[in-house]
Amino acid sequence: MISDEEKARIRRLFFAEHWKVGTIASQLNLHPDTVRRAIDSERFNAGRPVCLRQRITDPYLEFIEQTLRQYPRLRATRLHQMLQSRGYQGSVIQLRRVLRTLRPTRGEAFFRLCNLPAEEAQADWAHFGEVEIGRARRRLSCFVLTLSYSRALYLEFSFDQSIESFLRAHVNAFSQWGGVPRQIKFDNLKSVVVERFHDAVRFHPRLLEFSGHYQFAAVPCRPARGNEKGRVERAIQYIRHSFFAARPFTNLDDFNRQALIWRDQVAHRRPSPGDERRTVAEVFAEERPRLLALPAHHFDCDLRQPIRSDKTIYLEFDTNAYSIPPSAVGLALTLVANQNLIRILDGTREIARHRRSWDRKRQIDDPAHIAALLEQKRKALGSTAGGRLAALLPRIEEFLAAAFERGQAPAHQTKRLLGLLEDYGAQEVSAAIDEALARQTPRVASVALILQQRRREAGPTPRPVDLSRHPHLADLSVPTPRLEVYDELKDDKQ
Repeated sequence: MISDEEKARIRRLFFAEHWKVGTIASQLNLHPDTVRRAIDSERFNAGRPVCLRQRITDPYLEFIEQTLRQYPRLRATRLHQMLQSRGYQGSVIQLRRVLRTLRPTRGEAFFRLCNLPAEEAQADWAHFGEVEIGRARRRLSCFVLTLSYSRALYLEFSFDQSIESFLRAHVNAFSQWGGVPRQIKFDNLKSVVVERFHDAVRFHPRLLEFSGHYQFAAVPCRPARGNEKGRVERAIQYIRHSFFAARPFTNLDDFNRQALIWRDQVAHRRPSPGDERRTVAEVFAEERPRLLALPAHHFDCDLRQPIRSDKTIYLEFDTNAYSIPPSAVGLALTLVANQNLIRILDGTREIARHRRSWDRKRQIDDPAHIAALLEQKRKALGSTAGGRLAALLPRIEEFLAAAFERGQAPAHQTKRLLGLLEDYGAQEVSAAIDEALARQTPRVASVALILQQRRREAGPTPRPVDLSRHPHLADLSVPTPRLEVYDELKDDKQ
């Protein structure tokens, strides 16, 4: 219900100022039916009481007004539930008609923004829930960049919102568009704004370097001013409902491939919001030649960080372990990472390369690194007395354990066995150890006796001399005698 003063004002605007019903309703924040009733009551019912039909919401007006004064932004659906518990039988549509005239506050009005071709783009991240990758749950994010004039867009899904992913998505968008807009509006993202005090903004150093490379202006939106980047916000909602809903995918590369196909076949073929006679693709074709030219080289967006392996051949990154060559263990290295690849550099030389894993607690091996480590271990094993015996004699551990149980010193046994190896060879000593274990005489003396018996039975067999044990023989020289002397002696006797 409106007051008599409000009715008089409505009649003055209608009859004296010749305003239309819709104009009066919008200016006074009233429903057009309320304006018409105020006008008709004077026109046709002058001099007699007005009997208007009671609305179904009239008994609840006082409760509605009190509730709206306390909760001005309360939605009609919730208020409808509250009224139903108090006996209200009407629909939520009837309630909404009344609420239009009773809400004490109104939303802020905005101008319609107009942009020149290639002048502005708007960028933002959007969350799209979580996905399972092996044992990990990763948050799925979508980077969206849209041109304000044509509404052409670029979208790219990622498992993080790092500054590297943010800049790399820009590079991919610029490459596909074939140019760069003159300014890009950003929300107050951590990857964009490092610090802010009122209108004073300190941008991320990497973003400043990036914008200088591509020669565009970075423009931050004011806090809590989503209307300043409404084009990218609407693009995100469009992506949620038109592309993302109920769409399966196998991996991130497959999902991004589907996203770009959808953009070209669906999003860019829709009518342009600024000119419905043309499609977004047609308007973009007009805008594209006016974009700034791309620089000669792409900006390097990969993550770079110093890293070191202390004892193992693995480097830890993002909860996963990546192998490196054994020779690089303990060195100061550089890890270079992007969305698909992990590279390990020693200075400027690449020493390892792996496919990036988005799982957690995974160990990613290069077979060449494992083979190099095994070879290194094998050489190290042969550098000690026990290692040489273990490498050449299969049952040496069993033999030494049995000898120790019978009071034999392992060090003495090992030293004598090494001597037998040099004299008889690994095959003969191994067979003698097998026989000594079979006879239950696990002693080096028993092995030596068995070897001597076998040599006597087989007859003398010359063996090469190991000069490493007899260095004094290395320079030994035996002169060759002249056989002609014996011939001369024979002639003298005759």
